[in-house]
Amino acid sequence: MNLTDGTHLTDGTHLANGTSSTDSTNAHRDVVVAGGGPVGLMLACELRLGGASVVVVERRTEVDGTVKAGSINTSTAEAFYRRGMLPALAEVQQRSVERFQAFVRERQATGETGGNGGNGGNGRPPRAPSRFAGHFAGIMLRGELVDTTDPDLVDAGPAHAVSLVPQQEIERLLAERARELGVEVRVGTEVTGFDADEGGIEVHVARVADGTGESVHAHWLVGCDGGRSTVRKLAGFAFPGTDPQITGHQALVEMTGSEALRPGWNPTDTGMYVHGPMPGRILTVEFDGPPADREAEVTARELQASLRHVSGAEVTIDEVHTATRFTDHARQAADYRAGRVLLAGDAAHVHSPFGGQGLNLGLGDAMNLGWKLAAVVRGRAPEGLLDSYTAERHPIGAWVLGWTRAQIALMRPEAPARALRDVVAELAGSVAGTTYFAKKISGVSHRYDLPGDHPLVGRSAPDLELADGTRLADLLHDGRALLLDLADSAAPRVRAEGYDERVRVVTGTCPGRPDPAGLLVRPDGIVAWAADTGDGPDGLADALSRWFGDPSGELRSK
Repeated sequence: MNLTDGTHLTDGTHLANGTSSTDSTNAHRDVVVAGGGPVGLMLACELRLGGASVVVVERRTEVDGTVKAGSINTSTAEAFYRRGMLPALAEVQQRSVERFQAFVRERQATGETGGNGGNGGNGRPPRAPSRFAGHFAGIMLRGELVDTTDPDLVDAGPAHAVSLVPQQEIERLLAERARELGVEVRVGTEVTGFDADEGGIEVHVARVADGTGESVHAHWLVGCDGGRSTVRKLAGFAFPGTDPQITGHQALVEMTGSEALRPGWNPTDTGMYVHGPMPGRILTVEFDGPPADREAEVTARELQASLRHVSGAEVTIDEVHTATRFTDHARQAADYRAGRVLLAGDAAHVHSPFGGQGLNLGLGDAMNLGWKLAAVVRGRAPEGLLDSYTAERHPIGAWVLGWTRAQIALMRPEAPARALRDVVAELAGSVAGTTYFAKKISGVSHRYDLPGDHPLVGRSAPDLELADGTRLADLLHDGRALLLDLADSAAPRVRAEGYDERVRVVTGTCPGRPDPAGLLVRPDGIVAWAADTGDGPDGLADALSRWFGDPSGELRSK
């Protein structure tokens, strides 16, 4: 691939263990991404699709096996779907389903349904599980109560059926995608500092193994390096929020006495515990403040003491496969950009893991930022376009922090919290309540505040199926924007003349949804302009100019 400064690398170059090819040392890159987890890799892939040169700096040398997020939401599945990766996600989900089924069979075979003699602890046989639609503070949502005719749910397409994909598998899939796109990845290295001026940013990196350092000159640095982000601290981002109140543990273990544990989420007088849905998976929450030392190794003894305390069961932890300790520390950067430095993922916002929003939030950041930053570094946009990144993503991050704080409040063991939990559980057991929670958890109800009055503007594009069988997501694989003309009208196509490299123009019909006459969809899948049958192309020229410049390649300053 030919980089913008003339440096040439071979597509698929993968730099491992801190090594680099001869022409990459001290070479220029458009963007340095600190952190090679799912968010950093997703961002790097989006930057490459947009034509930017990028190097990812990651201190780890392999995927972290610590138990983490076990699922993704619809918004994340849609992002992968729009890049042609949905079949790979579906394969991973099938393996997850098989592991869950094995857990259920094991419980049934041994009578381990929890509590009193395998009868759920209440003298009655265990109830067959309902179709799962997520949970809020451990309050299970029954999928059969979701109103699938809700306008936010009718056009999700096949991505709606994919959710059980663990974080480690997301990282592996994105690592392979990065290799295919020719992303340069330096593992075993970390960012140690930087010097920025109007001409660019000199990023100092060092090998973790021996401290050997070098510098990479770039236009931009993006911190995707987690909740304790070095980039965020070095750049001086304000990071306001709330201090932790809980100590949580999550682990995969071998244990004796698990027949005394109820499966699923279980509030108790001393906290909360979870057993399943995979064999050996446990989670505990204690409301007696944060841990004394978050950095200390999580031992079998510590896990056993916590599980016994919150469950009341004499369970013995025999072996720990993987374990982590967490809190409800909740903070968010006041702005996601400071000069030539930007933040994404946990570097920009931290919160408790309840509700599984963290991974999804970070991948949403990457999808939003990637095409915009690529447009800036390729000279198709002024830096002002990057202002829309914080404007659009910060409110979503603030919502997630509030969403997780609310769950902590409902999980507390005190009587007032339990009373409130009962009220919320009753509401969540209704069709309207389940649908509300399911829409929020899945991300389908999120909307950016974009110019335009059409109800689709600012929302994730509906996965329309055209008459020839093509779906809208199929037209977004290359990372370009899409102008979909569904009325065979010359006017929208005329407005789009000169945007060929930035906007794909497709004419077709949509028998299942005859109302839309046209959609302008950004590379991240967000509708930037829409018109119904009978409407003219009013606003289309402004939307094209705002997001993709004018035909000369200059983007209008905003």
